Amino acid sequence: MKEFIISEVKTETAILVGLITKEQDEAKTKEYLDELEFLADTAGATTVKRFTQRVNGPSAVTYVGKGKLEEIREYIKLKEDEEDPIGMVIFDDELSAKQMRNIEQELGVKILDRTSLILDIFAMRAQTANAKTQVELAQYRYMLPRLQRLWTHLERQGGGSGSGGGKGSVGLRGPGETQLEMDRRIILQRMSLLKQRLTEIDKQKATQRKNRGRLIRVALVGYTNVGKSTIMNLLAKSEVFAENKLFATLDTTVRKVVVENLPFLLADTVGFIRKLPTDLVESFKSTLDEVREADLLLHVVDISHPDFEEQIQVVNQTLAELGCADKPSMIIFNKIDNYHWVEKEEDDLTPATKENITLDELKKTWMAKEHDNCLFISAKQKENIEEFREVLYKKVRELHVQKYPYNDFLYNIEEQETID
Repeated sequence: MKEFIISEVKTETAILVGLITKEQDEAKTKEYLDELEFLADTAGATTVKRFTQRVNGPSAVTYVGKGKLEEIREYIKLKEDEEDPIGMVIFDDELSAKQMRNIEQELGVKILDRTSLILDIFAMRAQTANAKTQVELAQYRYMLPRLQRLWTHLERQGGGSGSGGGKGSVGLRGPGETQLEMDRRIILQRMSLLKQRLTEIDKQKATQRKNRGRLIRVALVGYTNVGKSTIMNLLAKSEVFAENKLFATLDTTVRKVVVENLPFLLADTVGFIRKLPTDLVESFKSTLDEVREADLLLHVVDISHPDFEEQIQVVNQTLAELGCADKPSMIIFNKIDNYHWVEKEEDDLTPATKENITLDELKKTWMAKEHDNCLFISAKQKENIEEFREVLYKKVRELHVQKYPYNDFLYNIEEQETID
């Protein structure tokens, strides 16, 4: 079964397919497809074309309508003889086994959906035994209902029907299992083993957390690719892998950070994303234990992203599912150096859009009510970092005094000033 788990990264050309519905307008679909293109790029695929269709909802048979599927097939045929033929078609939503089988029969190329693409990136990024086990479990969970598609050449095979007029094929009647039944059993056994392994890893992690001593725990949370690892490297002076790709971080990294006279623990966690399958969240529960046990959450947001407010909602929703919505938190608006806006002409009487709002105007909106709980920084350009350190010190100090009332500071600031 290992061939389904190990993913080799090859540069392949891909087509993206999305739907425009009542709930998801054209602008929203474009944004989702931009994110899907970024996911494909992270996985090592090059996007050459996008197809969208206006419908009331996805077709239960082929996701898109017959005409659109025919259009995609014609485009694939057209590109067949070129240097880079189309290697795969990626759909923006999760496809059922039936949809996948029908589309594959029609188009004759590899079909991926958003979930399988995310799983592929996870498999590529996983480094530790913990992350690899979690990814493998998530992939098996995804594969289990789709096994039939993998064994279509055996779909007519009968088995287990016994003698006495059973429906098994000639020469295959008897008490045997079909290939499908056998694979299902093997996968279920493997999943059971992986769950046991994860339970053992959880116990080890819990022991590690207990031994961390009297330190406040701070966790960096947020959407994927907002700059959590860059902030981690800046505060902890560590070498955590940071890259402008989605899911550069899969393993939780914990570092001891000292700001002035106060030591605390800082955890860098896996980023969240829209339409993240429940199975995936389930598999990564142990990674997110750092978030559950944190005393303070630093919610990092990429303010240069056009739809950062929706990303905030996605993260808040995921935190609520984890039972962490009530924890003390701060919003850190990162990448202010990358923020762009379009100036309106003086004679332009149309209402202002998101694109026309400057950063200063944005700061005066709902964010102004957050006071100290809201900061604007650029981790890459090191803008406003001193203010960030001061506010973080104040917050962590308050929590430290509440949790550990006895003086556990490295030195007393008043004494230090007298010595100087």
